[in-house]
Amino acid sequence: MNATQILDIILSLIAVFAAIVLHEVAHGYVAYRLGDPTAKAHGRLSLNPLAHVDLIGTILVPIFLVVVHSPFLIGWAKPVPINPGYFRNPFKGMLYVALAGPGMNILLALSTVVVGRVALLAFSPTYLLYAAGFGANLVHAIFFLLGMFVVYNVILAVFNMIPIPPLDGSRILTYFLPPEGRRIMLGMERYGFIILIAIIYLGGLRGLFGAMNGIWNSLLGSHWLIALMR
Repeated sequence: MNATQILDIILSLIAVFAAIVLHEVAHGYVAYRLGDPTAKAHGRLSLNPLAHVDLIGTILVPIFLVVVHSPFLIGWAKPVPINPGYFRNPFKGMLYVALAGPGMNILLALSTVVVGRVALLAFSPTYLLYAAGFGANLVHAIFFLLGMFVVYNVILAVFNMIPIPPLDGSRILTYFLPPEGRRIMLGMERYGFIILIAIIYLGGLRGLFGAMNGIWNSLLGSHWLIALMR
């Protein structure tokens, strides 16, 4: 493993953790605006990464995926504590809180794409592929970081919309279900993570990961993808 590969791994870890932290902060901020002070009281509206580190999801899982040369990198931060009892309408409040996380990731992905594509206008594909030296390496590092930030925000936005607890999609679906359906979804909470891991292990999400790949390739465009290939 050479220095460029090591740098790319470090930049990937920075990108995925930043996307995760902002996802969680968005949940807490919307809950706070709806009257729930729990996240603020626990210091979870902070952008300080240390406030959100989860030993398994933030450190061990991403490192493991890097070591086994996983084609994708994912992880999670400590969930932001939410108390729906503070909401006027708990189910509607949880709907807004759930939408906030993926919504933040979509906003981050699209805004980063705009910034990156505008910046790319200053560089030709030839420069991105063949230029050498400190300046070229710095350009590659910047576009790699921004590109990975787009990729991981797309992954988080799409993956979290799966309607299986504890993912945000389950909270969104619960709002639209009749009372009996809500009870079933709430009863799945304790088994949701196991169900999700089993589906992933059995290849049930291959099509979804393929769709995510198409989304971020379209967002980045061929010019940007060239910058990532060095």
